[in-house]
Amino acid sequence: MKKFAYSFEQFNIARHLLYWTILVIPVSITVGSLVALFLWLLDVATAVRWNNIWLIFLLPLSGLLITFLYKTFGKNSDAGNNLIMDEIHKPGGGIPTRMAPLVLFSTVITHLFGGSAGREGTAVQMGGSVSSLFSKWYKLKDRDKRILLMCGMAAGFGAVFGTPIAGTIFALEVLAIGRIKYDALIPCFIASILADITCSAYGIHHTQYSIDFIRDTKQWMPFISFDLWLLFKVIVAGVAFGLAGYLFGEMSHRIKDAATKYVHNKWLTPVIGGILVIAISYALGTFDYLGLGVTNPNSGVSIISAFGLNGSRTWSWFWKLLLTAITLSTGFKGGEVTPLFFIGATLGNTLAIMSGSPIDLFAGLGFIAVFAGATNTPLACTLMGVELFGSNNLIYYAVACFTAYYFSGHSGIYGSQRIAVSKFHLSHPEERTLKDIKKKFKTNDRGTQNN
Repeated sequence: MKKFAYSFEQFNIARHLLYWTILVIPVSITVGSLVALFLWLLDVATAVRWNNIWLIFLLPLSGLLITFLYKTFGKNSDAGNNLIMDEIHKPGGGIPTRMAPLVLFSTVITHLFGGSAGREGTAVQMGGSVSSLFSKWYKLKDRDKRILLMCGMAAGFGAVFGTPIAGTIFALEVLAIGRIKYDALIPCFIASILADITCSAYGIHHTQYSIDFIRDTKQWMPFISFDLWLLFKVIVAGVAFGLAGYLFGEMSHRIKDAATKYVHNKWLTPVIGGILVIAISYALGTFDYLGLGVTNPNSGVSIISAFGLNGSRTWSWFWKLLLTAITLSTGFKGGEVTPLFFIGATLGNTLAIMSGSPIDLFAGLGFIAVFAGATNTPLACTLMGVELFGSNNLIYYAVACFTAYYFSGHSGIYGSQRIAVSKFHLSHPEERTLKDIKKKFKTNDRGTQNN
């Protein structure tokens, strides 16, 4: 009887995986195709802007257009990634299908006219919108709908960066700090792999990064085969990366709160944001911090350049952080992750020069660790390091990402992310969102001031 029971269980597992494979295939192909179109349009928009730099003066007007589109057609689409996470935690009104075309068009417009933004948010939102539509067609129950939404997130993330393993873990890890539920592991993995394959099939090529530094094999002790002094520097840098992630999240929230409080005519918010981005760029005497910042045709600062000597300026990371926070907090669309890559890589470059460390290694560590701190996803970011840079320096990836995760505190760029396990005991009640924690702090601050 026991042997029969075990055999029957394995049969049910196989049937379950086949069921999810069938459900996920059309979702993955659709998301992968949309991401391919999105990445192609981004390349075109970026090239057009660099060749016609006067377009940045139209950024305030493009902000008005985006605001009009979301107010007229957006419904609840403006909540972006947070809407998807809320629907996964507690299914409610659903995710509108219109989110996909709206965020795709709005992000391309943002980049065309010089907004400092990324692409991950757009890809994840398209994935969530498409998977929500398919869940309606499939007539899924809430539990299965939740899994399919996670598959959409994994597909979007994996396809847009060419990192399907990191995309899988990101979708599982980002929902709640300190907890990963494995019920969606295989479906998310299938979705991420297929979406990445689909995107690549259209001829889309992802940026290639490399770290030439090879981990020192000099043995300080018989059982330690890495450089302890370098490891100490990585830990210190990890603290800085975590604080940078914290600063980005806090600055984004504060700018958005300030705009809500002081700008009573909401149509003026993107106009003011656009003017600030243009003014700061002119004050700095460079347009290096606009757009994605992955490459720079004028041999200025970019993510790629940060991996080399003299590839960054001391405060490049801060200016990108500031301009991205202004862009995304005043109504423009796009993701936060690619700007976080820029912030991390340039900060890593600066720290490497200051500490006499390998520049390419520290740029790569900053690339993934600032992202880990800002999103509270250290495992996904460590795996992303392996997928992008190779596995030779895995121990340094892990140390930087784990350290940044803790030192970013209970903050992050996703307000709907829940706290399942506190980063240190008794700090916050479990299962509350980062948004709830922020509201609690504001209430306490007002109470203290009144007293």
